[in-house]
Amino acid sequence: MSVISSFEELLQCFAVAFTAPSFQTLTWLVTGWLFARRRTITRLMVAAGVVGKKHHSAFHRLFATARWSLDELGLILFMLLQPWLGEVVFLAVDDTLARKRGLKVFGVGMHHDPLLSSRNKAIMNWGHSWVILAVLVRFPLWPERVFAIPVLFRLYLNKKAAAKHRREYRSRPELALELLGMLCNRYSERCFHTVADSAYGGQGVLTSLPSNCDLTSRLVMDARLYTAAPTPAPGQKGRPRKRGQRLPTPSQMLEQRAQRQTLTLYGRRDRVRLVDTVAYVHAAPACPLRIVAVAALSGGRKPQAFYSTCHTATAVEVLTWYAQRWAIEVAFHDSKQHLGFEEPQNWSRRAVERTAPLAMLLYGLVVIWFARVGRKHYQPRQAPWYTTKRQPSFADMLATLRSSSVRERIFSLALKGAGSRKIKQTVKNAVLMAA
Repeated sequence: MSVISSFEELLQCFAVAFTAPSFQTLTWLVTGWLFARRRTITRLMVAAGVVGKKHHSAFHRLFATARWSLDELGLILFMLLQPWLGEVVFLAVDDTLARKRGLKVFGVGMHHDPLLSSRNKAIMNWGHSWVILAVLVRFPLWPERVFAIPVLFRLYLNKKAAAKHRREYRSRPELALELLGMLCNRYSERCFHTVADSAYGGQGVLTSLPSNCDLTSRLVMDARLYTAAPTPAPGQKGRPRKRGQRLPTPSQMLEQRAQRQTLTLYGRRDRVRLVDTVAYVHAAPACPLRIVAVAALSGGRKPQAFYSTCHTATAVEVLTWYAQRWAIEVAFHDSKQHLGFEEPQNWSRRAVERTAPLAMLLYGLVVIWFARVGRKHYQPRQAPWYTTKRQPSFADMLATLRSSSVRERIFSLALKGAGSRKIKQTVKNAVLMAA
């Protein structure tokens, strides 16, 4: 198998991070990754049809011992997104669980499983917990749709796993700050805005953000809010006050008179009551925040509170920014469902830290390829039961890449004579069915 030439040109941007032999091996593995039914190294070799071209250990060594940087690949992918980024680059940070089996796999431990857990019962599962930083992008072809393109990754080790492997324990927010610092410092001339859930909106992240990065996140309903600290009077003795007067908590704000609005968030229209103000939280008395408290009038959602370090924003802007965070959950789902993020079976440290993230880097490459070239090859399926579907899903994008790759290969064959058109059409139909 081989991928379409337009995708190979996109993949060629990664060549600067590899030696020539390593990049050839990567190209074969990426081809196998896009076509294989199961993403283990040996299955990738079989799917790409390269068994025997190199010893199978060379394909394992690409992840286990070869000298290349996963962070560098992520930054290259960020550069490929430049044509679609605005003045402010929106980012999303979150963690996801990759379920695993085995006791000798590096970094495995018990982690919270959000898919199996409910509001009343938390379920733990054995596997890897990944902290991921993604870039939020709107393509001109779908201006109302937000894509999260994962670019930087860190494997989280719980305290037991960190002690076992003799590594310093670092919390998920600390890993997220490392990823933010790497990207924001590399592009210090750009402005960034991160959206994250409450796990990454606490004191540790809020007080340690890079200078060119804003944050929008969740806030607890009983958060302590204050006005700005008063200016010390001339000749006043003692330590100046750090905080001003106490303000109502978000839950108390909703007891006041609130404005009613109809918002379109998460693909649905809801009527809500909202109150907003500029205040300072107890943990960051020097950072003004736009605080928004929301109570749904329909849909059954509980009252919620949000904040943004961009204190000049309106309440609707804050809610719209935070709603974009859902795109990273879609990226997690598609990477696991269609690209086998949880399937690699490596066990050594370097192999574990490199192999699974390749699935999410490929997710970004496929979306970029489709936005550039693939949309011209896309043929919507005849599915009248999908009455509300207006845009291609990631599964459609991947199927288009597969079928276009095989179609290019078929039409490059010198088939002539009677029946050649029927042969090509038959193979083309079979490829569409398989993709």
